[in-house]
Parts: sequence; structure tokens; C-alpha cells
Amino acid sequence: MKNSPRKRSRVDDKTQLLLKFNYVSAILSLVFGLVCYFALSITGIVPIVFFTYSVLNFINAFAFNKHGNLMAMAIITSLLSLLSTLLITFYSGGIQSPFIFVLGLIVLAGYISTSVFGRIYLSAIITVIVLIFLLTVVAPPWVVDTVPDKSKDFFSLMSLLFSVYLLGGIFGKNLLKTHHRLNRTKRKVETKIQEKETLLKEVHHRVKNNLQTISSLLSLQLRNIDDDAIKKMLRSSQNRVIAMAMIHEMLYLREDNSQIDYGNYVRELVEYLVRSVKGTSANVSIDIDIPNMKFNIDTAIPLGLLVNEAVTNTLKYGILNDSKGSIFIRMRKSEQDDFILNIGDNGVGFSKEITHKTSKSLGLKLIHNLVRQLQGSLIRDVSKKGTHYIIRFREIREQIPVVS
Repeated sequence: MKNSPRKRSRVDDKTQLLLKFNYVSAILSLVFGLVCYFALSITGIVPIVFFTYSVLNFINAFAFNKHGNLMAMAIITSLLSLLSTLLITFYSGGIQSPFIFVLGLIVLAGYISTSVFGRIYLSAIITVIVLIFLLTVVAPPWVVDTVPDKSKDFFSLMSLLFSVYLLGGIFGKNLLKTHHRLNRTKRKVETKIQEKETLLKEVHHRVKNNLQTISSLLSLQLRNIDDDAIKKMLRSSQNRVIAMAMIHEMLYLREDNSQIDYGNYVRELVEYLVRSVKGTSANVSIDIDIPNMKFNIDTAIPLGLLVNEAVTNTLKYGILNDSKGSIFIRMRKSEQDDFILNIGDNGVGFSKEITHKTSKSLGLKLIHNLVRQLQGSLIRDVSKKGTHYIIRFREIREQIPVVS
């Protein structure tokens, strides 16, 4: 699988940084070694280590151009830097050597490579510094300060310049450049996200308007029809359209246009259905208990249509004429991480022999099909007065077609 452009960009950045560090540190080490040998009268292992590090680091960088293995180059560079710094530190004053600050650069280089390398190097360097201190205190015979007293100040100056240049000129400059690039990328991403959110809100707004237009057309059609059966069918279709339009309206109005506050939605939907079927003076009480439930649109639409069908059936066939009745809707999240929806009423109910398979009612068939769309299960509790449904379902992540 090909790497993404962003990942390739990060790898390219690390490659350029590591190559630059290798070349610059190799050149500085060569210059430092020459100054030590010819100007500071430092002989023995310190200038030899500088020269060796310079040569090996050049070879490591050139070899990378052949094999292209960034990880191998990074490991070799780290080991060369660590070993060289340890030897120079041991033979230039131990814990008092100014060159010991280069160890901090190795930790920084590790974190730039990967966070794992950074943690490993941090633990290793802390251990090494403690060991250097202990060896300096014990002062074994093989640890000798080869820097003459007259050259110590200049050696300290060179060590600090070496460390500061690598820290600021290589790592600091690269980190600042990366920071600015990340900020630019972040702003671009935020702009694109804002544009997509605005576009998505506009889509929901237009869908809602289109659905309301369909609802208005159905209302116009209702005025020209005298057949009560056809009127009921059109009114039911209109309510289903409005149930979907309300979801898109909520998504349009909310800051988070990916989640529906389902408690508020069901409350608005049921109140609308009561007014639509029974009128404004309806003698129907509503008890809705859906605490802090939010669903995506793929779950919200079939679930909203399900509530629409159940409540509509109750208002039409359960609570007859102007009689007093109540509707309750309750939802909870179970320990199995699915949801339990209870919908019930205290109406006249219907025979337990009537099912979605034997009934000609479209609403009853839709309820069962919508439960299947939600990949859930439906149980009708016939032990209570009225009609009571217990529905278990999980939030779906993709739109699944209705099974008819």
C-alpha cells in the first residue's frame, strides 16, 4: 500500500534533517579535530575521535544515497554520535567536560526520529550521565583529561559553539520551519472543514426544504380528494415526510451536524403527530423519557420513522375519537452497549393474533421493516393494556436499505 502524501512529506522532512545533521556535524567535527590538534595542543584520543566520527558520518550519509534505508542511517548516526561524545567527554574532563552537553542533542535527535527512539535515548543518556559522574568521582587510571590547562577555556568555547550551532542552526531552525508549515496546514484543514460543514448544513437545509415542498404538495392534493381512505393514506405519507424533514432541520440548526439530540426530536415529532391527527385540543398526555441520547442520521431516520408509525397507529386506532389517552416513550442504553426503546399506550390495543405478516396495515409492516433496518429485534408485550413495543437495536454506521 502506497504511503499517503502527508506521510511521505514527514519522511522527506526527517530525511533532509538527518542528512543535514550528518553533513554539518561531520564538517564541524573535522574542523574541531583540526583546531584541537594544531591550535590547542590536544593530542591522543580526542582529535582522533573527531576525525573518525567525521569520516564515518560522511560514509553513513553517502551510503544512505545507495540503500535509502532511513532507519538504518538514523541508528548508525545515533550510535556514532553517542560513542564519540562519550569518548570525548571521558577524555576532556568527565562530568566537568563542556562537551557533555552534546548528549542532550542526541536525545532531541531521537525524539525527532520517533517518539520511541526519543524515550530510549532519554533513558540511556540519563544512565550514561550518571555513569560518567561515577567514573569521574572514582577516576580510574584509563580516564585521563587530555585537554591542557591553557586550552580548557578555548575548548569549552568550541564545545559550546558546536552544541549551540547544532541545536539552533539545525534542529531549532528545522523545528521552527516544521511548526510554521504545520500551522499553515492546520489553517488549510480548518478552512476545508468549515467549508464542508457549511456545505453539509446547506445540503440538510435544502433537503428539509424539498421535503417540506413535498409535504405542501400532499396538502394541496388532500384538498381535492373526497375519499376518506385516500385522505388517510396521503396524510400518513405526509407525516412520514415531515418526520424526515424534522431530522434534516435539526441537523441544519445544530452546531454538530452529525448527531441528532433524539429526546428533543421525538418530543417535537410526537407533539406534531398529536396535533395533526387529533387536533390542538387533543386529550392525549405524552410521557417521553430519552435522557441525553444522540444518534447519527443513518440511525435517526429509520428510528424516527419507527416512532412515527407507532405513534400514528396509536392515535388512529388505539386512542379512539376524543377519548382520553396517554403515550409513553422510553429509551435506555443497556450493559451490552445496545439501546432499548419502549413505546406504549393505554388505548384499546389489538389482538395478539394480528402480526405484520397477517395484517394489511402498512404502518405495522413498516414498523417491523424499520426494526430490521436498525438490525434490531421487536417484542410486543401483550400482557399490558394497550399496545406496547420493546425494541432493541444498535446504532448503525452505514445506510442499510429497507428490506420489504
